[in-house]
Amino acid sequence: MDKKQLQKSIKFSLSIAVITFVLAAIFSIVSSSILSGVMSIIGLVIVFIIVFIGVFFDMLGIAATAADEVPFHAMAAEKVSGSKQAIQIVRNADRFASFCNDVIGDISGIISGTASAIVVLQISNGFGYAEGTSFHLSINVILTSLVAALTVGGKALGKFLAIHSSTNIIFIVGKIIAFSEEKFKIKVLSNK
Repeated sequence: MDKKQLQKSIKFSLSIAVITFVLAAIFSIVSSSILSGVMSIIGLVIVFIIVFIGVFFDMLGIAATAADEVPFHAMAAEKVSGSKQAIQIVRNADRFASFCNDVIGDISGIISGTASAIVVLQISNGFGYAEGTSFHLSINVILTSLVAALTVGGKALGKFLAIHSSTNIIFIVGKIIAFSEEKFKIKVLSNK
């Protein structure tokens, strides 16, 4: 690896670290404020949604690294919407996967753990048990284990789907990005 590639990699790593810091702070504040004002059952649903987001983005990152660029060139020649964006995703699979897996996926894992702790406290307090009681500890173990199992099992299924359906997944993502770029004038992918 030459010096220019190393500098480019360091620059990307620093920018992704800053983006992660900002997004983690935003997600943490939003999830904590939402969870503090809801019933524990709604809190559980929110925790599972956060887990699903992490699993979903992990699948997208894997699909980007597994996808082949060739089928998208034929689609781009026919001017199929989303094909150019799919090519950009595959060409920048390392960055796309880093954002999906490391930024969104890891933030979701951390936030789901924090959100689980809030929900455990809500459930314990709802039944009249304080923090540190055996009831609180039991609920904590059950919910933590459930979140871990859903995360790991979901990611395993997501990896299978990503590897075996990478072209379809990336094409759908490309279409969504093309739609948002056309309709909302939001530039998601850079041409660089």
